[in-house]
Amino acid sequence: MRWQSAYVGLGSNLDHPCGQIRWAIAKLKQRSDIHSLVCSGIYLSAPMGPRDQPDFLNAVCGFLTHLSAASLLAVLHDLEAQRGRRRNQRWGPRTLDLDLLVYGRELSDRAELSLPHPGVHQRSFVLYPLAEIAPALEIPGRGRVSQLAAACGQEGLQRYADTGDCNT
Repeated sequence: MRWQSAYVGLGSNLDHPCGQIRWAIAKLKQRSDIHSLVCSGIYLSAPMGPRDQPDFLNAVCGFLTHLSAASLLAVLHDLEAQRGRRRNQRWGPRTLDLDLLVYGRELSDRAELSLPHPGVHQRSFVLYPLAEIAPALEIPGRGRVSQLAAACGQEGLQRYADTGDCNT
């Protein structure tokens, strides 16, 4: 069994977003096929899509897993479904959004699995939380997280809470 590093972005802007993120982290920690889980703090950001929705809370977790990338993505989609996630509007409001950002050095451009996640290298709400836990991480084909975060800037992004202490 080979353990692989993986990084997951967590986001929510509906139904107590901080609680949604904390729930997802707790579920990931309970899995026997995930070890050494570390999480960033939680950040507040404006929505990427339609502006007539609440701001988002975002965090990033990194861990080791022996699941394949496709199997891990299926686990993430199942967790989203358990929280009532519906995929009916691109970049719309959501109870829970779990994105597989990076899976080892794997590259994929399949419709069902893009690695690294498209846009990861341009989104402050991903890069700053990721820089907290893995600043030296090389995103395949994109560069080092710390450099990408600095180039992206932090405009409109605000540190909100630690993953264990928000009560929203």
